[in-house]
Amino acid sequence: MSLKLGDTAPDFQAETSLGDIRFHEFLGNSWGILFSHPADYTPVCTTELGYTSKLKSEFDKRGTKVIALSVDGVEDHQSWIKDINETQNTDVQFPIIADKDRKISELYDFIHPNASATATVRSLLIIDPDKKVRLIHYLPGFYRKEF
Repeated sequence: MSLKLGDTAPDFQAETSLGDIRFHEFLGNSWGILFSHPADYTPVCTTELGYTSKLKSEFDKRGTKVIALSVDGVEDHQSWIKDINETQNTDVQFPIIADKDRKISELYDFIHPNASATATVRSLLIIDPDKKVRLIHYLPGFYRKEF
């Protein structure tokens, strides 16, 4: 599936760092930001999630919910969140989706074969209250297992 602007964002069920969700129910009538990261503990992603966490009150003022995705599991996410909180001086309050089977990553085209056959590229989608995709942004970057 190749998402395009104006498409309905696919719904899914997922395990997250804050419990199980159904994506469209999670969004409710809010705007949404869904962003993916290649793996937990990648340095750039750690700082991005930390900075996003610091902006939570601004997103709340604008009726916007934030949710992240990584191909690692919930236990890894919980440990990573502790690291983000400590190193970025924040308190991550948004969920991180566990996508070990990569079903959501594949549903949203977050795995690009030219970048990696298994890890998601850094991606960001903005979704409106009607669940329509309004922005798709792929960020340049790299994934190095040794980080």
